[in-house]
Amino acid sequence: MNANDLSKNHDIALLLLRIGVGIVFIFAGWGKLTGIEGVQQFFGNIGIPLAGIMAWVVALIEFVGGIMVLIGFKARIPNILLAIIMVVAFFTTKLGDFSITAANVRVDILMFLITVSLAIMGSGGISLDAKMGKRE
Repeated sequence: MNANDLSKNHDIALLLLRIGVGIVFIFAGWGKLTGIEGVQQFFGNIGIPLAGIMAWVVALIEFVGGIMVLIGFKARIPNILLAIIMVVAFFTTKLGDFSITAANVRVDILMFLITVSLAIMGSGGISLDAKMGKRE
């Protein structure tokens, strides 16, 4: 395997990670946007300051950020924001009084690690940024 093959494999791996993360957060954000009143109430119940505003902020970051990650457009910033959301979600919902399941914890940890990895590595060669000549 030569360096060109490794680079191509690297780009394919980043694309697959972006597809997975993008889809997960697009659906999560859409769910919040279409049920924003419930999200606002939930955020208030768990003590998040400015719950009404923060529900919108999180929903928009998840939805728009998910799209940006999926297409590979300036994806480092949304990946950092999504990683922060995962940390806050972990500490507010998994370590609080809520019923904790191993599956929920694993998903949060996995999404955190993938978003951090994508923030570090960028979108790769199969991305909108690469097509625009602005590879991150």
